[in-house]
Amino acid sequence: MPDVTAANSDIATPELMKAISAAFNSRDVDRIVSHFTDDATFWLARGPEPVGRTLKGKETIRKTLAARFKVIPDMRWDHKEYIYAGNRAISVWTVKGKGADGEDLNYQGCDIYTFRGGKICAKDTYWKIVEQKDRL
Repeated sequence: MPDVTAANSDIATPELMKAISAAFNSRDVDRIVSHFTDDATFWLARGPEPVGRTLKGKETIRKTLAARFKVIPDMRWDHKEYIYAGNRAISVWTVKGKGADGEDLNYQGCDIYTFRGGKICAKDTYWKIVEQKDRL
């Protein structure tokens, strides 16, 4: 549940969300992780766990994003909408890029953020799975 009584520094704002989006689109890992708390948790959409892949702590997030941008150097998010609820926010986007293995990324998705002290303490990423099979 969003904390609607959160302190002002915890409230998600349009300015904060635009700054985070710009940081991710810069692919500057130091700029990106400056928006995370030291103890942040980031759940990636892909990975070996039911939640995708769990990254715990700013340094783990930094290393993982640096590795990702080496494999997908042109990764870019086109943000469609932001939704705000106290210390939480949702960013709806399309991500595009081309992986070193030739994979074309063109997915719609969203991130669910939780903020503490003006920084991301939790980020949970979801995206649509594109398949060539006709099944539900």
